[in-house]
Amino acid sequence: MAGLKQAIEELVLKHLPDDSHFLVEVKMEDKAGKTKLLILIDGDQGVTIETCALVSRRVSDELETNELIDQAYLLEVSSPGLDYPLGSTRQYQKNIGRDLKILLESGSELSGKLLEAQDDAVKLLVKKKEKGKKATEEELMIPTKEIKKSIVQVSFK
Repeated sequence: MAGLKQAIEELVLKHLPDDSHFLVEVKMEDKAGKTKLLILIDGDQGVTIETCALVSRRVSDELETNELIDQAYLLEVSSPGLDYPLGSTRQYQKNIGRDLKILLESGSELSGKLLEAQDDAVKLLVKKKEKGKKATEEELMIPTKEIKKSIVQVSFK
């Protein structure tokens, strides 16, 4: 299954429309005797439904032509939702300026505005509130190896 997953990842990369789009994840799971193949793609400027459909058609055609999956399967190509955890530097960079909630490997949580994203760390502007004092802001560099999960926070202001 790992070899098949890698082959599908390579197919997706081959069929992305341009360099502004990127692969987030390929998930494979068995559901009621069928293989469900979920391909998550994203783009620096977002992803359109047309792009998802294009990638779906192209990957499906190659899966059929090359007979990579020998049983019934369900293929879904989508962009990750807002509640999907950020995983790559590119996803973090796309969300600079947005508010994040970060769960650390230690179990503690941080919330703040994403200021910067590098391969090994992210910079977050965190509000500190001490009792009886005015709230202050502090910039924190958080090593990515210490991040368990990061979720973009939706603001309705």
